[in-house]
Amino acid sequence: MSTISSLGVGANLDLSSLLTQLQTAESQPLVALEAKAKSYTSKLSAYGQVQSALESLQSAAKKLGDPALFQAVTGTPTVSGILAASSTDPSSAGNYNITVSQLAQSQSMIAKGQASSTTAIGSGKVTIDFGTISGGTLDPVTGTYGGASFSADASRAAKSITIDSSNNTLTGIRDAINAADAGVTASIVNDGSGTPFRLVLVSKETGEASSMRISVDGDAALQNMLGNDPAGTQNLQQTLAAQNAKLNVNGIAITSGTNTVKEAIQGTTLTLVQTGTTGLSMKANTASMKTAINDFVKAYNALQSTAKSLTAYDADTKTGAALMGDSTTRNLMNRVRQVLASPQAGGTNDVKVLNEIGVAFQKDGTLLVDSTKLDKAMESNLAGVSRLFAGNGDSTSGYGKQLDSLVDSLTKTGGSLQAASDGVTKTIKKLDEQYDAMQTRVDATVARYRAQFTQLDVTMSSMNSTLSYLKQQFEAMNGTSSSK
Repeated sequence: MSTISSLGVGANLDLSSLLTQLQTAESQPLVALEAKAKSYTSKLSAYGQVQSALESLQSAAKKLGDPALFQAVTGTPTVSGILAASSTDPSSAGNYNITVSQLAQSQSMIAKGQASSTTAIGSGKVTIDFGTISGGTLDPVTGTYGGASFSADASRAAKSITIDSSNNTLTGIRDAINAADAGVTASIVNDGSGTPFRLVLVSKETGEASSMRISVDGDAALQNMLGNDPAGTQNLQQTLAAQNAKLNVNGIAITSGTNTVKEAIQGTTLTLVQTGTTGLSMKANTASMKTAINDFVKAYNALQSTAKSLTAYDADTKTGAALMGDSTTRNLMNRVRQVLASPQAGGTNDVKVLNEIGVAFQKDGTLLVDSTKLDKAMESNLAGVSRLFAGNGDSTSGYGKQLDSLVDSLTKTGGSLQAASDGVTKTIKKLDEQYDAMQTRVDATVARYRAQFTQLDVTMSSMNSTLSYLKQQFEAMNGTSSSK
């Protein structure tokens, strides 16, 4: 059989262009499916934008739905550097005069010097417990007590540490104490003397009840280095005494085992930094509340803008956005507006609607904040503003909680927005399957046309060859007859 190197050559016809035209015609259903799939993909993307805007609104609503936001109180000292204050109780608001006379500190003790930190010292069991030293006198030179008593802290169990041949050097003892998590930090200092290496023990906790008592059940060398009973034999030198913080708040004397003092002012935490006297002004942190309300309004307006642009119709181009006429988007926006337009239940003096605090709907559907009115509302009725958003302690009242719940219901599995998105996703999958099936049919049809055109080309080429041969034969026969 003759072969054709290029379609149409044998038949002297433009079969290649004709095949292309046929292929284009057969592919028209594919173009339609592709356009339809693109439309649904745009719709799915648009649903994603709506969900993102809803989640931003939900995040802002959750913040307003937390009562702690409206309970935050900021403390401002008149003298910086003495203390810091924070509170979650609005009743702590007021002015205070505070004198810090003593900071809490940890006990620190140091052992006698050793010539080497790697030479074996002794073995035995070291037991550390904590308590309060009372009575007696402290020798400031030797750092030891005379005539004192020790009351163990029953809330803290004693910790025992075994010292043996594997850890009986100064370095080993230090590491063993640190590894035991006994409430003590051990380190070694070099004081530059003839026996320079000295073990330093510091209680991890501050306060008078964190004084150390160390007993040693072992050989004399270990006892002579570490044994220390404030009410008895003391082989360690105290360099810092365990002590409580002492302060006076509006004439009331207060002690604390730590420099973080709670409830010296109701619901307030004072963090002591240094001794001194300062005034302290405690005021409701309305700035953070106002920021949260403004963020909420911005999030709602962003959702409103997103929904509006995705459902719009352009009269100039006569085209609609991806969600034009979409009932899911329309319904969810109506439900969000309905929540914000519905008055909250409450008592006579409670704030019931957004407009009362200066947050109002505009003609275009957005919200606008009147800062002056909002400031006055927070100043005159902060509790009412709190209940407007955070409710009365239940899970259903307050705009913040209600919107949080609504967005959950819309976006969870089975929710209207999630169901609509899932439906579009399934449609896109079906369209992809239809496209693949249609593409297979088109490819088969074009292949059949190509085979038929090729056969036509071969047949025409063969007929042309036969015609040419016969023509030559006739011409030859005619030439012979003329010569006779």
